[in-house]
Amino acid sequence: MPDPASPVTSLPDAASPVTSLPDAASSATSLPAAAPEPLADPAGRPGYRAVFRVREFRFVFVAHLFSLLGVVVSELALTVLVYDLTRSPLLSSLTFALGFLPYLLGGTLLAGLADRLPPRRILVVCDLVCSACVAAMVVPATPVAVLLVLRCAIAVVSPVFNGTRMATLADILGEGDLFVLGRSLLRIVSQSALLTGFAVGGVLLTVVPPRGALAVTTVTFLVSALLLRLGTARRPARAAGNAAVSGLSGTWAVLRNRRVRALMLMFWVPPLFAVVPEALAAPYADEIGVSTAALGLLMCALPVGTIAGELFAGSFLGTATRSRIVLPLAVTGVLPYLLYAPEPGVALAVAALFLAGATGAYTLGLDAWFVAAVPEEQRGRAMTLMTAGMMTVQGIGMAGAGIAAEFAPVHTVVAGTGAVGTLCLLAAAAELRASGATEK
Repeated sequence: MPDPASPVTSLPDAASPVTSLPDAASSATSLPAAAPEPLADPAGRPGYRAVFRVREFRFVFVAHLFSLLGVVVSELALTVLVYDLTRSPLLSSLTFALGFLPYLLGGTLLAGLADRLPPRRILVVCDLVCSACVAAMVVPATPVAVLLVLRCAIAVVSPVFNGTRMATLADILGEGDLFVLGRSLLRIVSQSALLTGFAVGGVLLTVVPPRGALAVTTVTFLVSALLLRLGTARRPARAAGNAAVSGLSGTWAVLRNRRVRALMLMFWVPPLFAVVPEALAAPYADEIGVSTAALGLLMCALPVGTIAGELFAGSFLGTATRSRIVLPLAVTGVLPYLLYAPEPGVALAVAALFLAGATGAYTLGLDAWFVAAVPEEQRGRAMTLMTAGMMTVQGIGMAGAGIAAEFAPVHTVVAGTGAVGTLCLLAAAAELRASGATEK
């Protein structure tokens, strides 16, 4: 399952000790052994290559690729299948919407599982649940209503999977630079899926029918489950017995921590506004009268900028610098949207979107602050809540953009998003400073 897309946490000065599995047989042990010293650049910073040197992370990374492929292709194939069966654009679009809305339910009610059960078991079971749901979609007799319910089931378990995997990365890579770079790599892959995933799915659908494409994704989820089972270490649950607070009580226990709450807010507010130009890309292309090729540029500019910003920050900036740029980049993240005010052409709009995406480099420092602020026994729950919130606000942002565009020109809506979003981000940054979450 993909990481939630980001327009996108005291910060340690050096990477924490790294752990890994020495060989395949050791996946049955309770804790992994120490990994070799990571590679570093001439300035002493660990780079992306250092993350891949950790064997256990390589398994997580490849499993992420297979799981991500399964999600993207299954979403596209299911949308096409529902439209073929109903000829209803509403039900077809609802299939996509159901990928966002259940995140809130799964993230609040099931978040405690990430700390109360062994993490490897959660990851494997979530992949198996997704595979079983997609396999049920392949059955020709499955009615449309059941197809939508199955789509919801996948979305409900997704935040538990993503939150558990994020917490597990801290176990595998430590809480320092390697964790930040590992998270960055998974985000980059997820952003890249926006550029290539639907193209792969589209090609696949020219060769096989929608149910055939869905059958392929059952295999990708199974491969992900197998890689996680064989390639990651067995670790005990982070919280057990009296420490494992269940249900909404556990959620409130996390949110009562002002520092954690402020950090979550900084993860949630930027995507709420950042998705607006993407949600309105097609209407804007129609508004200025450009081709579908230009529409493709408008759709690609934001994720390309995000990938470029993350790669630059991860490759060339040190820990202290990544910490210093968090607030400046975060509060200016949607400021480039003001360039939409004069109804620009494609070139200026693409430049604005690329700049907005590049400010997503702040997420590396924010990740480090977050993992440092959350108590270990609450880490799985907190990260599940954080990822669930990010997906939920993106759905809200897309819906809000569509509603606003019914009453105002698209370029006005996007420019207004830049102004309102910047004010909200300034308020979120002020709360972050007041909570002490930016302190080392």
